[in-house]
Amino acid sequence: MLERIAQFITRHQMLPPRSRVGIAVSGGADSVFLLYALLELAPRWDLELNVIHIEHGIRGAASTEDAAFVKNLAEKLGLPFHLHSANIPAIPDNQEQAARHVRHAFFQELITAGAVDRIATGHTRSDQAETVLYRILRGSGLAGLAGILPVTKEGLVRPLLELDRTEIEAWLRERNIVWREDATNQNRLYARNRLRHEILPLLRETFNPRLEETLAHMATVARDEELYWESTLPLHQQPATSHQPLTLRTSQLTTPPPAVARRLIRRAVEAAKGDLRRIDFSHVERILEMAGSQDGHDRIQLPGLEVTRSFDWIRLSPGPAAKTQQDFELPLNVPGSVELPGSETRITLQVQEKSEIGPACARVVNELDWQRLTPTNGALPSLGLRNWRPGDQYRPAGQSKHQKVKFLFQEARIPLWERGNWPIITYNGTIVWSQQFGAAAEFAVSSSTRVVLRVEVSSESGHPPSRL
Repeated sequence: MLERIAQFITRHQMLPPRSRVGIAVSGGADSVFLLYALLELAPRWDLELNVIHIEHGIRGAASTEDAAFVKNLAEKLGLPFHLHSANIPAIPDNQEQAARHVRHAFFQELITAGAVDRIATGHTRSDQAETVLYRILRGSGLAGLAGILPVTKEGLVRPLLELDRTEIEAWLRERNIVWREDATNQNRLYARNRLRHEILPLLRETFNPRLEETLAHMATVARDEELYWESTLPLHQQPATSHQPLTLRTSQLTTPPPAVARRLIRRAVEAAKGDLRRIDFSHVERILEMAGSQDGHDRIQLPGLEVTRSFDWIRLSPGPAAKTQQDFELPLNVPGSVELPGSETRITLQVQEKSEIGPACARVVNELDWQRLTPTNGALPSLGLRNWRPGDQYRPAGQSKHQKVKFLFQEARIPLWERGNWPIITYNGTIVWSQQFGAAAEFAVSSSTRVVLRVEVSSESGHPPSRL
């Protein structure tokens, strides 16, 4: 058994030589076996072992007794011991999910602090089979069927994924090594316990006596498929910052095959939301349906995420529906610049001589006739910057009549979420310029213009703002 573990560790490059390994020990058979197994295997890689225990505060005295048992075990073996106590019942979340978050947060704390390089957990092939079957019953996609990963990007490793629980317990009994039993593992109120004690035994007896191995093999195939997609998808979708609104072109989801589109959607949801909790097949299909529409707008609220389609774009925003846009109005100095509230977009105004080749033939005119803006007394003009308001209208240079800015939005297929903060420059209350649609005809440069007021739009992030 130890040799099988060593081969599995080597195959997945779990434990680099001379690394510090934290062993998560609950006190149960699997984690106690993992501790003794790594203690014997440690010299092969010159590992420095630590024992980690999380006391969840769920089972009263039994929980504190587990912590004392693990502490005594670490002292007996002469290993450093790290204890974290939590009050899981006080956390407003699903208890199992809350406990998982607490564990992983403590693991990351230890890794970040440099106390350990890796965290080894005692997940077995039996756990893998239960996880895969549970996800099949819940309607998981291929990513979910990959089950428990041997190695995670966070630094968790699972050396026991090719061992069954029964052979682990037999190994411990042969050596008279004791472990703790968690009474809640027998409670049939928990779905996973019903799988373990009722459904899996029935399926083994009725359909496949090697069911655990079969389900574990399915997880391996699914994991390798997902690794392939992970290496392929970046060609279609750039990584995004977690918990930030993320925007996709609908063509990114309608052009590739559905297999690619669904993975792109899941990756985008995870990037915007931070995870894929409570996101199921119907949600992914609904976003695909939105992407297939050509005109108008659509909006849906998913668990922890608002998804909006507007023309050729889909936007995923974390959290509840966005609040109504707050209007703003700011004075403009010439020369000078100002940043739009709530964005990285900056408007800069400069007075300069008209260039020999003016922008008269350009599609969008971002230069205004300075003389038309200057009062007759020579004072500086009263210019203001504000956001678009419903009912705004003006006549852009090159147009024969006034048009509502909303109509210009529709004609240019500007998404809904970009309109609320859309910059407009006014002169004594009259619109003289709007982003993308340019100068008003009455204030645009002409052949007689000598001095111009140039409007520049830039982004503080160093990237050009969209739709300029």
